[in-house]
Amino acid sequence: MRKLLLSLLVVVLLAAAGTVAGIARTAATASQTVTISHTGYKPTAVSITVGDAVVFNNTDTAAHTVNFNPTTGMHCSSAVPLAIPAGQSASCTFSNTGKFRFADAASNKKGFHGTVTVAPALVSSFAVTPKAVVYGGKSTLAGKLASAQSGQSLKVVAQACGETKTTTLATITTTNGGAFVYQPQPSKHTAYTVQAKGVSSGAVTVNVKPLLQLSRAGHHRYLLRVSAAQSFTGKLATFQRFRPALNRWVKVKRVQLGASVAGTAPTMVTSAKFRSGLRAHLRVRATLGPKQVGSCYLAGQSNTIRSG
Repeated sequence: MRKLLLSLLVVVLLAAAGTVAGIARTAATASQTVTISHTGYKPTAVSITVGDAVVFNNTDTAAHTVNFNPTTGMHCSSAVPLAIPAGQSASCTFSNTGKFRFADAASNKKGFHGTVTVAPALVSSFAVTPKAVVYGGKSTLAGKLASAQSGQSLKVVAQACGETKTTTLATITTTNGGAFVYQPQPSKHTAYTVQAKGVSSGAVTVNVKPLLQLSRAGHHRYLLRVSAAQSFTGKLATFQRFRPALNRWVKVKRVQLGASVAGTAPTMVTSAKFRSGLRAHLRVRATLGPKQVGSCYLAGQSNTIRSG
Protein backbone atom coordinates (compact mmCIF):
# COMPACT_ATOMS: atom_id res chain seq x y z
CA MET A 1 0.00 0.00 0.00
CA ARG A 2 2.83 2.36 0.92
CA LYS A 3 4.58 1.68 -2.41
CA LEU A 4 1.33 2.41 -4.27
CA LEU A 5 0.91 5.74 -2.47
CA LEU A 6 4.51 6.69 -3.24
CA SER A 7 4.01 5.82 -6.90
CA LEU A 8 0.88 7.95 -7.08
CA LEU A 9 2.74 10.86 -5.45
CA VAL A 10 5.50 10.63 -8.04
CA VAL A 11 2.94 10.69 -10.88
CA VAL A 12 1.26 13.80 -9.44
CA LEU A 13 4.60 15.59 -8.99
CA LEU A 14 5.70 14.75 -12.53
CA ALA A 15 2.39 15.99 -13.94
CA ALA A 16 2.74 19.26 -12.05
CA ALA A 17 6.30 19.66 -13.26
CA GLY A 18 5.18 19.02 -16.82
CA THR A 19 2.52 21.74 -16.55
CA VAL A 20 5.03 24.31 -15.29
CA ALA A 21 7.53 23.28 -17.96
CA GLY A 22 4.83 23.63 -20.62
CA ILE A 23 4.12 27.18 -19.49
CA ALA A 24 7.84 27.97 -19.55
CA ARG A 25 8.23 26.59 -23.09
CA THR A 26 5.26 28.62 -24.33
CA ALA A 27 6.71 31.78 -22.78
CA ALA A 28 10.22 31.24 -24.15
CA THR A 29 9.38 31.20 -27.91
CA ALA A 30 6.59 33.05 -29.67
CA SER A 31 4.96 31.09 -32.49
CA GLN A 32 2.57 31.45 -35.41
CA THR A 33 0.45 28.60 -36.76
CA VAL A 34 -0.15 27.73 -40.41
CA THR A 35 -3.10 25.37 -40.88
CA ILE A 36 -2.94 22.92 -43.80
CA SER A 37 -6.21 21.75 -45.39
CA HIS A 38 -7.14 20.23 -48.76
CA THR A 39 -7.38 23.77 -50.20
CA GLY A 40 -3.94 24.91 -49.06
CA TYR A 41 -2.18 26.88 -46.32
CA LYS A 42 -3.86 29.42 -44.06
CA PRO A 43 -2.43 31.99 -43.72
CA THR A 44 -0.07 32.03 -46.68
CA ALA A 45 1.93 35.00 -45.35
CA VAL A 46 3.46 34.91 -41.87
CA SER A 47 5.50 37.64 -40.17
CA ILE A 48 7.71 36.80 -37.18
CA THR A 49 10.96 37.96 -35.57
CA VAL A 50 14.29 36.19 -35.14
CA GLY A 51 13.97 33.35 -32.64
CA ASP A 52 10.26 32.79 -33.26
CA ALA A 53 8.72 29.56 -34.58
CA VAL A 54 6.10 28.63 -37.16
CA VAL A 55 3.94 25.57 -36.53
CA PHE A 56 2.47 23.74 -39.54
CA ASN A 57 -0.69 21.90 -38.46
CA ASN A 58 -2.09 19.41 -40.96
CA THR A 59 -5.88 19.21 -40.49
CA ASP A 60 -6.41 17.39 -43.78
CA THR A 61 -7.15 13.66 -44.11
CA ALA A 62 -4.07 13.26 -46.36
CA ALA A 63 -0.37 13.81 -45.68
CA HIS A 64 1.26 17.03 -46.94
CA THR A 65 4.82 18.17 -47.58
CA VAL A 66 6.26 21.59 -46.72
CA ASN A 67 9.48 22.57 -48.47
CA PHE A 68 11.47 25.78 -47.94
CA ASN A 69 13.66 28.09 -49.99
CA PRO A 70 16.15 28.93 -48.57
CA THR A 71 16.68 26.25 -45.91
CA THR A 72 19.54 27.90 -44.02
CA GLY A 73 18.90 30.04 -40.95
CA MET A 74 16.17 27.76 -39.66
CA HIS A 75 15.84 24.66 -37.49
CA CYS A 76 12.87 22.32 -37.85
CA SER A 77 11.43 19.52 -35.71
CA SER A 78 12.11 17.06 -38.55
CA ALA A 79 14.10 17.01 -41.78
CA VAL A 80 13.20 19.48 -44.55
CA PRO A 81 11.08 19.04 -46.59
CA LEU A 82 8.65 18.44 -43.76
CA ALA A 83 6.51 15.35 -44.32
CA ILE A 84 3.45 15.89 -42.12
CA PRO A 85 0.94 13.02 -41.76
CA ALA A 86 -2.79 13.75 -41.51
CA GLY A 87 -3.75 15.18 -38.14
CA GLN A 88 -0.16 15.92 -37.09
CA SER A 89 2.10 18.97 -37.01
CA ALA A 90 5.72 20.09 -37.31
CA SER A 91 7.50 23.33 -36.50
CA CYS A 92 10.45 25.45 -37.62
CA THR A 93 12.34 28.08 -35.63
CA PHE A 94 14.05 30.88 -37.57
CA SER A 95 17.42 32.31 -36.52
CA ASN A 96 18.10 34.56 -39.56
CA THR A 97 16.24 37.57 -40.92
CA GLY A 98 14.82 37.49 -44.43
CA LYS A 99 12.04 35.94 -46.48
CA PHE A 100 11.56 32.17 -46.54
CA ARG A 101 9.26 30.71 -49.18
CA PHE A 102 7.41 27.48 -48.45
CA ALA A 103 5.38 25.22 -50.73
CA ASP A 104 3.97 21.74 -51.24
CA ALA A 105 5.82 20.28 -54.23
CA ALA A 106 2.90 17.93 -54.91
CA SER A 107 0.53 20.80 -55.68
CA ASN A 108 0.56 23.67 -58.16
CA LYS A 109 -2.36 25.40 -56.45
CA LYS A 110 -1.72 28.98 -55.35
CA GLY A 111 -2.99 28.08 -51.89
CA PHE A 112 -0.04 25.71 -51.38
CA HIS A 113 2.56 28.48 -51.63
CA GLY A 114 3.46 30.91 -48.85
CA THR A 115 6.15 33.03 -47.22
CA VAL A 116 7.61 33.53 -43.77
CA THR A 117 9.07 37.00 -43.28
CA VAL A 118 11.54 37.18 -40.41
CA ALA A 119 12.31 40.63 -38.98
CA PRO A 120 15.12 41.53 -36.55
CA ALA A 121 14.36 40.79 -32.93
CA LEU A 122 12.82 43.68 -31.02
CA VAL A 123 14.76 43.06 -27.81
CA SER A 124 18.24 41.77 -27.00
CA SER A 125 17.15 40.79 -23.50
CA PHE A 126 13.84 40.46 -21.66
CA ALA A 127 13.36 38.88 -18.24
CA VAL A 128 11.10 38.94 -15.21
CA THR A 129 11.99 38.92 -11.49
CA PRO A 130 10.61 37.22 -9.49
CA LYS A 131 9.00 34.59 -11.69
CA ALA A 132 6.35 33.80 -9.06
CA VAL A 133 4.48 36.14 -6.70
CA VAL A 134 1.81 35.84 -4.04
CA TYR A 135 -1.53 37.33 -5.09
CA GLY A 136 -1.37 41.12 -4.73
CA GLY A 137 2.40 41.21 -5.23
CA LYS A 138 4.34 42.79 -8.06
CA SER A 139 7.07 41.55 -10.35
CA THR A 140 9.58 43.50 -12.46
CA LEU A 141 9.90 43.22 -16.23
CA ALA A 142 13.26 44.48 -17.52
CA GLY A 143 15.08 44.35 -20.82
CA LYS A 144 16.87 46.17 -23.60
CA LEU A 145 15.99 46.97 -27.21
CA ALA A 146 18.15 45.24 -29.79
CA SER A 147 18.63 48.69 -31.39
CA ALA A 148 19.86 50.10 -28.02
CA GLN A 149 17.92 53.30 -28.76
CA SER A 150 16.66 55.51 -25.93
CA GLY A 151 13.41 57.47 -26.05
CA GLN A 152 11.52 54.71 -27.87
CA SER A 153 7.88 53.95 -26.99
CA LEU A 154 6.96 50.37 -26.08
CA LYS A 155 3.58 48.83 -25.31
CA VAL A 156 3.45 46.35 -22.45
CA VAL A 157 0.95 43.65 -23.40
CA ALA A 158 -0.43 40.92 -21.12
CA GLN A 159 -2.33 37.68 -21.65
CA ALA A 160 -3.70 36.19 -18.44
CA CYS A 161 -4.31 32.47 -17.91
CA GLY A 162 -7.62 31.40 -19.43
CA GLU A 163 -7.94 34.53 -21.58
CA THR A 164 -7.98 34.38 -25.39
CA LYS A 165 -7.28 38.09 -25.89
CA THR A 166 -4.36 40.27 -24.88
CA THR A 167 -4.56 43.52 -22.92
CA THR A 168 -2.32 46.58 -23.30
CA LEU A 169 -1.26 47.57 -19.79
CA ALA A 170 0.91 50.62 -20.40
CA THR A 171 3.13 52.52 -22.80
CA ILE A 172 6.68 52.96 -21.52
CA THR A 173 9.77 54.76 -22.86
CA THR A 174 13.25 53.31 -23.16
CA THR A 175 16.17 54.93 -21.36
CA ASN A 176 19.95 54.84 -21.92
CA GLY A 177 21.04 51.94 -24.12
CA GLY A 178 17.43 51.04 -24.91
CA ALA A 179 16.73 49.80 -21.39
CA PHE A 180 13.15 49.51 -20.11
CA VAL A 181 11.47 48.51 -16.84
CA TYR A 182 7.85 47.89 -15.85
CA GLN A 183 6.22 46.44 -12.73
CA PRO A 184 3.04 44.42 -13.38
CA GLN A 185 0.72 43.10 -10.68
CA PRO A 186 -0.70 39.86 -12.10
CA SER A 187 -3.91 38.42 -10.67
CA LYS A 188 -3.15 34.92 -12.04
CA HIS A 189 -0.53 33.31 -14.28
CA THR A 190 0.17 35.94 -16.96
CA ALA A 191 2.44 36.11 -20.03
CA TYR A 192 3.91 39.52 -20.89
CA THR A 193 5.37 40.90 -24.13
CA VAL A 194 6.55 44.31 -25.28
CA GLN A 195 5.62 45.66 -28.71
CA ALA A 196 6.77 48.48 -30.98
CA LYS A 197 5.81 49.34 -34.56
CA GLY A 198 4.03 46.03 -35.07
CA VAL A 199 6.95 43.94 -33.80
CA SER A 200 6.59 41.91 -30.61
CA SER A 201 9.11 40.39 -28.22
CA GLY A 202 8.95 36.83 -26.95
CA ALA A 203 6.89 36.34 -23.81
CA VAL A 204 7.91 36.03 -20.18
CA THR A 205 5.52 34.55 -17.64
CA VAL A 206 4.80 35.46 -14.03
CA ASN A 207 3.11 32.73 -12.00
CA VAL A 208 0.84 33.55 -9.05
CA LYS A 209 0.09 31.87 -5.73
CA PRO A 210 -3.20 32.61 -3.92
CA LEU A 211 -2.83 34.65 -0.74
CA LEU A 212 -3.60 32.49 2.33
CA GLN A 213 -4.09 34.24 5.67
CA LEU A 214 -4.48 32.14 8.82
CA SER A 215 -5.53 33.63 12.19
CA ARG A 216 -6.96 32.50 15.51
CA ALA A 217 -10.66 33.18 16.01
CA GLY A 218 -10.85 31.96 19.63
CA HIS A 219 -9.82 29.04 21.82
CA HIS A 220 -9.17 26.10 19.43
CA ARG A 221 -10.82 28.13 16.66
CA TYR A 222 -9.18 29.34 13.45
CA LEU A 223 -10.03 31.46 10.43
CA LEU A 224 -8.51 30.88 6.98
CA ARG A 225 -8.97 33.47 4.23
CA VAL A 226 -7.89 32.80 0.62
CA SER A 227 -7.62 35.78 -1.76
CA ALA A 228 -7.34 35.40 -5.54
CA ALA A 229 -9.05 36.46 -8.76
CA GLN A 230 -11.42 33.51 -8.48
CA SER A 231 -13.49 31.72 -5.88
CA PHE A 232 -12.18 28.58 -4.16
CA THR A 233 -15.51 27.62 -2.61
CA GLY A 234 -15.64 23.88 -1.94
CA LYS A 235 -11.89 23.41 -2.28
CA LEU A 236 -9.96 21.64 0.47
CA ALA A 237 -7.15 23.33 2.38
CA THR A 238 -4.80 21.37 4.62
CA PHE A 239 -4.25 22.51 8.22
CA GLN A 240 -0.72 21.51 9.31
CA ARG A 241 1.53 21.62 12.35
CA PHE A 242 5.30 21.54 12.46
CA ARG A 243 6.93 18.54 14.13
CA PRO A 244 10.46 19.47 15.26
CA ALA A 245 11.40 15.83 15.85
CA LEU A 246 10.76 15.09 12.17
CA ASN A 247 11.77 18.58 10.98
CA ARG A 248 8.72 18.75 8.71
CA TRP A 249 5.10 19.79 8.49
CA VAL A 250 2.42 17.16 9.04
CA LYS A 251 -1.30 17.18 8.26
CA VAL A 252 -3.72 17.81 11.11
CA LYS A 253 -6.96 17.94 9.12
CA ARG A 254 -8.57 18.94 5.82
CA VAL A 255 -10.66 22.10 5.82
CA GLN A 256 -13.36 22.81 3.23
CA LEU A 257 -13.53 26.42 2.10
CA GLY A 258 -16.95 28.07 2.28
CA ALA A 259 -18.61 30.94 0.50
CA SER A 260 -16.71 33.73 -1.26
CA VAL A 261 -17.20 37.47 -1.00
CA ALA A 262 -16.08 40.07 -3.50
CA GLY A 263 -13.21 42.33 -2.53
CA THR A 264 -11.68 45.07 -4.64
CA ALA A 265 -12.02 43.83 -8.23
CA PRO A 266 -10.93 41.31 -9.34
CA THR A 267 -10.36 39.89 -5.84
CA MET A 268 -12.55 37.15 -4.39
CA VAL A 269 -12.04 36.14 -0.77
CA THR A 270 -12.94 32.55 0.16
CA SER A 271 -12.88 31.69 3.85
CA ALA A 272 -13.39 28.89 6.34
CA LYS A 273 -13.80 28.83 10.11
CA PHE A 274 -12.80 25.59 11.80
CA ARG A 275 -11.84 23.98 15.08
CA SER A 276 -8.79 22.00 16.11
CA GLY A 277 -7.99 20.48 19.51
CA LEU A 278 -4.22 20.93 19.15
CA ARG A 279 -2.46 21.93 22.33
CA ALA A 280 -1.29 25.52 22.60
CA HIS A 281 1.92 27.10 21.25
CA LEU A 282 2.50 24.73 18.32
CA ARG A 283 3.52 26.20 14.97
CA VAL A 284 0.62 25.79 12.54
CA ARG A 285 -0.19 26.86 8.99
CA ALA A 286 -2.58 26.07 6.09
CA THR A 287 -1.80 25.05 2.51
CA LEU A 288 -3.77 24.80 -0.73
CA GLY A 289 -2.35 22.16 -3.06
CA PRO A 290 -1.98 22.03 -6.87
CA LYS A 291 -5.19 20.03 -7.43
CA GLN A 292 -7.16 22.56 -5.39
CA VAL A 293 -5.85 25.79 -6.97
CA GLY A 294 -6.31 24.69 -10.59
CA SER A 295 -4.28 25.55 -13.69
CA CYS A 296 -4.08 29.33 -13.25
CA TYR A 297 -2.32 29.34 -9.85
CA LEU A 298 0.56 27.71 -8.05
CA ALA A 299 0.02 25.93 -4.75
CA GLY A 300 -0.06 28.33 -1.81
CA GLN A 301 0.66 28.35 1.90
CA SER A 302 -0.35 30.69 4.68
CA ASN A 303 1.57 32.56 7.30
CA THR A 304 2.65 30.57 10.38
CA ILE A 305 0.95 31.20 13.74
CA ARG A 306 0.86 29.51 17.18
CA SER A 307 -1.98 27.18 18.09
CA GLY A 308 -4.14 27.95 21.08
